[in-house]
Amino acid sequence: MRVLIIGVGTRGDVAPYTGLGVRLREAGHEVAIAAHEPYAELVTDAGLDHLPLPGDPLRALTGRLAVRVSAFKEYSEQLVEGLAEIAEQEADLLLLGLAGASGYHVAEAMGVPSMGVHLQPVEPTGDFPPVMSLFHRSLGRWGNRRAARLAFELPAAGPLLAGLSTKMRARLGLPPMPPRALYQHRESTRWPVFHGVSPVVLPRPSDWRPGLEITGYWWPLRPRGWQPDPVLCDFLASGPAPVFVGFGSLAGTRAEQYTELAVHALRRAGLRGVVQTGLRGRLSDDVLAVGDVPHDWLFPLMAAVAHHCGGGTTGSGVRAGVPAVAVPVMNDQPFWASRLVALGVAPAAIPFRRLTPARLATALTTAVTDPAYRQRAQALSVRVTAEDGAAPVVEAVNQLRVTRRPGHRPR
Repeated sequence: MRVLIIGVGTRGDVAPYTGLGVRLREAGHEVAIAAHEPYAELVTDAGLDHLPLPGDPLRALTGRLAVRVSAFKEYSEQLVEGLAEIAEQEADLLLLGLAGASGYHVAEAMGVPSMGVHLQPVEPTGDFPPVMSLFHRSLGRWGNRRAARLAFELPAAGPLLAGLSTKMRARLGLPPMPPRALYQHRESTRWPVFHGVSPVVLPRPSDWRPGLEITGYWWPLRPRGWQPDPVLCDFLASGPAPVFVGFGSLAGTRAEQYTELAVHALRRAGLRGVVQTGLRGRLSDDVLAVGDVPHDWLFPLMAAVAHHCGGGTTGSGVRAGVPAVAVPVMNDQPFWASRLVALGVAPAAIPFRRLTPARLATALTTAVTDPAYRQRAQALSVRVTAEDGAAPVVEAVNQLRVTRRPGHRPR
């Protein structure tokens, strides 16, 4: 079949789908990923087709509130047009990331089935509060479920997200469908959603309906032909294992500020460090700033990894078997930080707004010097790396291929 994955968002929202896409291709399917232009190379390096999406999601996530609201409005309008163009493509199946939820309307317009391939567990459950909300403490089982249900029926961004759905359906020539009706339709049809996270890291909630599955991580592919920078190799060989400090896509917006904070923390802790904040080069004898380096190569060489707790980075750290220092910034990141702490592979999380060189230095020292963190991290890594997260998705797609009539090609 021709499978189209909608990978709306920044690098962490796209990279896991390259690994999933390659597995689908190896099973005999044609695979394309729709993603924003800055991440096109992630897709093409994996040997998959890239369909461009307009707009800059990073601009809508950073800066002052007034700027973000204006940027999100512009971005949502661009996204509607981009997805409408996607609807003119030929496909047999759409796989939708959480940020690409509007792809549900695209699939309806194309007359093809769709499945969720989520990197965050947003489906209502009593086990934990809504992942993509301001609630970071449990509201009780009933309260957790109700709050998550309201997040579907009354999206957190209010008129912005609800308006995006309305505009999307109007642009595609579909009848109106408010968020509550859309959610009820998904539930009544038991729309399948696969979650690309390890069930060891996040056990499947016992109150989830059938069709909601936690499969294991979908590991991003290493860029084709990639080789480590000799400067990085020399640095790693020149002393004890360093620690990694990085804050994801956010770091590029204030690279100098975040780099300075990291350097001060490393100096206070007396640790060597590899810093990923957008700058590059030697910052001191003991600190090297790097650009993009595959986490599956770099993290196992670290004494600990301090990061923003994006879903993909969290998985890479777990896979590497090294202690973590959780510095969550926004969205689902506090949730993944709480999971690392609960699993005993990280000391208490430091919310990014409270981050100081002294706090980061203390946490890094604890993670590196207490052997219990490394022991638990290594044991967790053994279990996670034994999983095949892509297999259940490939099986579901293969089964769909069997049940659809031969030769069917939608518009």
